Amino acid sequence: MDLQTVEVTLTRKDGYRFEVDWGIEGAPGGVLDEAPPLGAGAGPNPSRLVASAVAHCLSSSLLFCLAKSHASADSVRAVARAEIQRNERGRWRLSRIRVELDPGVPTANSQELERCKGLFEDFCIVTESIRRGIPVDVSWKAPLP
Repeated sequence: MDLQTVEVTLTRKDGYRFEVDWGIEGAPGGVLDEAPPLGAGAGPNPSRLVASAVAHCLSSSLLFCLAKSHASADSVRAVARAEIQRNERGRWRLSRIRVELDPGVPTANSQELERCKGLFEDFCIVTESIRRGIPVDVSWKAPLP
């Protein structure tokens, strides 16, 4: 079984604002923050990151399928809407992510688009992983003396 690892590093700056290092040489870092009233909303929060990851993965998988089918997409737009609601214990959770894709595929490539509609989601790493539930392991470094 092949294994690849992706590593990102978050460092707290103040409040709920963190600087993120994506672990990609030459790529600019970013700022993550919780929305008010917890944070200042200086950057995306985890819910927005998950929604954007799903939308980007679906868009990329669709583009890949279209390219393999020798079809083009003039423009691609994806809108992800994450629904957040309280669970039975009163904790906020992502309950659903809805993604609307607008691939901008010319009419001449409609047959290829129809073929890809039945294939592309299966190749989206993030979407299919979230749908199946990703195990998350948490470990702790020893506290400072």
